[in-house]
Amino acid sequence: MNLKDLLDVSKDNSLSGQKWHMLRQSIVKRLLSAGNATIAEISSELQSSVPTVTKAVNELLQEGNVVDMGKITNSGGRRPSLYSINPTCAFFLGVEVGRTHMSIGLQDIKNEFISLDLRVPFALKNSQESLLEFCALINNYIEESSVEKKLIVGICINFSGRINSMEGFSYNYFFSENRPLTEIISEQLGLPVHLENDTRAMAFGEYCEGVVDDEQNIIFLNYSWGVAIGIMTDGKLYYGKSGYSGEFGHSTLFENEIICQCGKLGCLETEISGWSLVRQFKEALKEGKHSKIELNENEDLQHLDIISGAINLEDSLCIELVTRQSEKMGRYLSILLNIFNPDLLVIGGDFSQLGDFALLPIQSALKKHSLGLVNRDMKLKKSTLGHRVGVIGACCIVKEKMLSPFFK
Repeated sequence: MNLKDLLDVSKDNSLSGQKWHMLRQSIVKRLLSAGNATIAEISSELQSSVPTVTKAVNELLQEGNVVDMGKITNSGGRRPSLYSINPTCAFFLGVEVGRTHMSIGLQDIKNEFISLDLRVPFALKNSQESLLEFCALINNYIEESSVEKKLIVGICINFSGRINSMEGFSYNYFFSENRPLTEIISEQLGLPVHLENDTRAMAFGEYCEGVVDDEQNIIFLNYSWGVAIGIMTDGKLYYGKSGYSGEFGHSTLFENEIICQCGKLGCLETEISGWSLVRQFKEALKEGKHSKIELNENEDLQHLDIISGAINLEDSLCIELVTRQSEKMGRYLSILLNIFNPDLLVIGGDFSQLGDFALLPIQSALKKHSLGLVNRDMKLKKSTLGHRVGVIGACCIVKEKMLSPFFK
């Protein structure tokens, strides 16, 4: 029995079969969540006899789900063996979908990437053809990997916008009133599918493998084409009542009469975001300002071009614009600090590549506009996971679901 089946519902309906299956599940979940252990330690924690646990562990060894790490030293007597989950017995697939590309990766039990493809070209469109192309790209990735499909526990897919993770609906892309998107994609891939908002997945990725140390109350800022936040309270992702928390970019803050991508006027994103940065750059050129970035009439300028101009070309106009935006961002982030009083604020997304060009104006504005008692012991950090953060978060979410007693 592979790990994926072991963590599913038992096919043995007898009482003894159910109990045995639950014991084996408990051993696996203990080793996954808390790390390596001896039989005596497992027996004590699960309150099961040593002979019973020994029998269950031997079965898991024969199936290849558990490995013997060898004897450990002790103060005397017979040395016990240390047991661990076999890192190659199960894998987790994470996918992050952007407007013009997607990133996809496979992680093993130990959170190590078996394969990872970042920024694969893919034009996200709200159409059936785009959905089928998306699923075909994932199937091709699996086929070309070295991992058997039956060993992939599940897949988490991150989309921007409004995602109902509990029910499996995306209300921005591929929405169907009749069926959850998770069901539709699962049929195409032959795998359990979970949907997540991209920013929440990034926040969880940062929490699991990024700059987070022992902080439990965290705000993660995804400052990219759009703007959103991921919130963690007591080490858990915060979803809100309906699952749509974190839409920071769609807070109506400005009287500028600019239509946001959400359809409302004056949202934060209309002046602080990647797409507003592009508009501001073009407006500055029309006003007679100069830049090392030369544009053709038909050229599709991206916010990443301006970010690169600030970093690599030291272009004065690019630096001026990103600095001005970052100072405004810090001003409005201070509202969140005063409300949530977090342990840690992580700056992520494309704008985090700017380093001090973004961090210093944000930090200065935070100190100026937030309460001193709130700001005093809060840490500000830049994400170090780069474009991997969303895929890492997606893989970690699949693993989290697997460890949950409600995992199906």
